[in-house]
Amino acid sequence: QVQLVESGGGLVQAGGSLRLSCAASEGSLTSYRTGWFRQAPGKEREFVGFISTSGAITRYADSVKGRFTISRDNGKNMVYLQMNSLKPEDTAVYYCAAMSYSRSSSSMRDRGAYDYWGQGTQVTVSS
Repeated sequence: QVQLVESGGGLVQAGGSLRLSCAASEGSLTSYRTGWFRQAPGKEREFVGFISTSGAITRYADSVKGRFTISRDNGKNMVYLQMNSLKPEDTAVYYCAAMSYSRSSSSMRDRGAYDYWGQGTQVTVSS
């Protein structure tokens, strides 16, 4: 079991950058594949990206590809989401989520495939 805490959100102008962090307050994140999701007001929570346990494999939603980068530092028990060239449509609450070993990575875009979630961090991009 793992408890996740996101941080790093805030207000930024369009074109700016933010780096979100996902930490495990309890347990170890190193054995979990990790996803990032976001939820804008009035919309469903959507997939942003995914990283394997080693960090060798990453996948992204088309809407963020080329702008966002997921990385992890297993020595620090952390996963990061670097967001560049931010747009107003990136405004949302961002969540990290952990997928246990019993799940298939083919379900990485499905929020139901993740077993543990953080509380979210707000990102607001002004135009």
